[in-house]
Amino acid sequence: MFYCCGLTDTGTVRDHNEDAFLINKRVVTRSHKEYRMEAPMVTAVADGVAGEASGEIASRIALELLSSVKPSPDIDYKQKIMSIHRVLQKFGISHHTENMQTTLCALAVEPDGKAVMINIGDSRMYRYRAGRIKQLSRDQSLVQILYEQGQITPEQRINHARKNVILPVLGNLTEDPDPQIEYIPDGFSHGDIMIMCSDGLSDHLTSGEFENILAQPKKLPLRLSDMVESAKLNGSEDNITVAAITYLETDQENSGAAHYGFLK
Repeated sequence: MFYCCGLTDTGTVRDHNEDAFLINKRVVTRSHKEYRMEAPMVTAVADGVAGEASGEIASRIALELLSSVKPSPDIDYKQKIMSIHRVLQKFGISHHTENMQTTLCALAVEPDGKAVMINIGDSRMYRYRAGRIKQLSRDQSLVQILYEQGQITPEQRINHARKNVILPVLGNLTEDPDPQIEYIPDGFSHGDIMIMCSDGLSDHLTSGEFENILAQPKKLPLRLSDMVESAKLNGSEDNITVAAITYLETDQENSGAAHYGFLK
């Protein structure tokens, strides 16, 4: 059994939300949701690319299409993702919203409990385990390339002038994305919390802030809300979206769900 929750917030500056998240086959574009779920399942965050046409439509369509995917060892995840990419391309052209694009960061849990990470763009996946946060996804961005080449420091990466330049994402008309798709190393165990978020959150919280908030003796949705508010206080002017998943062992389902969320 898995407990999943998420919330999305327009933020302090923008007048509309280009973010969305997928939970229990539902695409959420405002407020919060939470569910208890069984594998197989997919949970995801999508961030419509700012400055491109109809980012909010791109993120919603991508998640709606992803919701029909039923994870299994036999699935060709890349083929599914590229199919979503083609639909977005065609939709943008036919509706005169060329080059509408979105990032995607998703966790697919197969029937046997194995977890697959899917990442395109600069939304992120983290795992919180034993009090420590670890980024699992790799940012597909110019700044990440510069950092890996040793041209900039970790500190310079945070506020780099070109930090918003990302590699091709879903819907791009000139170049196909290169999805990062891999089974999560050393698994997804009881007590872990998997976090997916848009860059409106990850750009404005340090690892220490993530850890301090997640260590609080609060229900998980309240901790996610604290993350969003902290990102705002730290200067985030973007839309902010975060989704979390935790695994509950069978004999702890009732007490676990009560601890993590609002479920009675």
